[in-house]
Amino acid sequence: MAFVALPHRHYPQALIDAALALHDNRLSDAEPLLRARLKTDPFDVRAMRMLAELAGRIGRYPDAEHLLRRAVELAPDFTAARANLAIVLYRQNRAPEAIAELDRVLDEDPDNPGHANLKAAALGRIGGFDEAIELYQQVLKEAPRQARVWMSFGHMLKTVGRQADGVAAYRTAIEITPELGEAWWSLANLKTVKFDAADIAAMECQLARADISDEDRFHLDFALGKAFEDQRDAALAFAHYAAGNTLRRTKISYDANETQALVDKSIAVFTPDFFAARAGGGSDAPDPIFILGMPRAGSTLVEQILASHRLVEGTSELPDIPVLVRQAGSDLAALSPAQLRALGDDYIARTRIQRRTDRPFFIDKLPNNWAHLPFIHLILPNARIIDARRHPLGCCFSNYKQHFARGQAFSYALDDMGRYYADYVRLLAHVDAVLPGRVHRVFYENMVDDTEAEVRALIAACGLDFDPACLDFHKTDRAVRTASSEQVRQPIFREGTAAWQPFEPWLDPLKAALGAVLTSYPDAPPAR
Repeated sequence: MAFVALPHRHYPQALIDAALALHDNRLSDAEPLLRARLKTDPFDVRAMRMLAELAGRIGRYPDAEHLLRRAVELAPDFTAARANLAIVLYRQNRAPEAIAELDRVLDEDPDNPGHANLKAAALGRIGGFDEAIELYQQVLKEAPRQARVWMSFGHMLKTVGRQADGVAAYRTAIEITPELGEAWWSLANLKTVKFDAADIAAMECQLARADISDEDRFHLDFALGKAFEDQRDAALAFAHYAAGNTLRRTKISYDANETQALVDKSIAVFTPDFFAARAGGGSDAPDPIFILGMPRAGSTLVEQILASHRLVEGTSELPDIPVLVRQAGSDLAALSPAQLRALGDDYIARTRIQRRTDRPFFIDKLPNNWAHLPFIHLILPNARIIDARRHPLGCCFSNYKQHFARGQAFSYALDDMGRYYADYVRLLAHVDAVLPGRVHRVFYENMVDDTEAEVRALIAACGLDFDPACLDFHKTDRAVRTASSEQVRQPIFREGTAAWQPFEPWLDPLKAALGAVLTSYPDAPPAR
């Protein structure tokens, strides 16, 4: 999170040493110093703030939140700690709470553009795009040389479909800070921008520097991979994709065995008898339409089609199901019908902030919800569930060349990716067996080959009457926050189904990890 500044000279030496260790990313040196300081003085809010910084860097956001709440309880005017609390809340996908803290922070520290920038990003999380854009414009008017704010502004403009303005914002960020790899990647991630020779030379120049950060380096590699793929130089493109993924993989913690164990446990627990014993539980709400599966499998396309229907609102990828899963705990068998109903009703209440229309149905298209599909069925038995699926090699390679702003830790190694896809197919096949007909599956290739038939089947599966606007989905004016934002504003194109083929010589680790899932596609392999 990187929000601790070096302390003043009057700080205790232990805090100075801890701050220096944090500055140098020596977390194992900083932690014992901070814990010892808090043992000596349990009310030292500065030490709490630094320990929260440490917890945030390793992803222990609940611990960071607890420390920061204690700090602002002891020192309500500790504005820096309150600002840090807003960051932690934002990173836990709790944007409304982050905004509430930021409103107070901005009252106390109105001249800090970072606070307004974070509030604008949080507003974007809950669909407050117009207010966010106004806030970015205000910040940039007062501080026009803030490259990262220009980049964030570009993200928001892209989301609402103002592509040309978004490109201009990204280009401004690059002009201010040429090594800002994320701005280069943001241009590439539009999927519609083609880099010219001058762009490629500029990126290669920055990548050749020894003094850029790892974050800038892997973003530049992903952007250059896209540039050379557009030039049909598969070898050079893959070299950059591989370099970017390899470096990014060193920054994250992901264990494919944990995903496999989760699926194994789900298959063992969620039997026909388990579901039969809980029939009639959960919330009665019919509102949600879940679109799940692998990222880059066409879920944004499916969402755009459904959100073109007069009765359906698109709300993008919502964080609420994973939050409720954590609240429910690991023993779902212990939950009573009343508890299941309360969880479903809580989901409806939590997601209400995302809704901007009075349409009766809304979409939650967080792909990773596939892992929580049995839970969704238990708490929202009347929800519609759509599985967006794409050829394993096409889908997985599309993930491999995509740098995600957050999450998707499985996607930075070909073998991790293959195992993740195989586990996803394995759990969905089990659900098909124990809850026949519960999930409607959309194969991307079929949608490309016979769009109208697939769209009609999709709408029928959601219990809706056909709406011709769904066939003209690319004309629907709505905010789209995902990597496919510009692609779904165009008619369906076939090129994406074969984009992986020039890279096949390098995909053996992926093929091996996929195993029978690859050879059986579009069917699932027989259960082991």
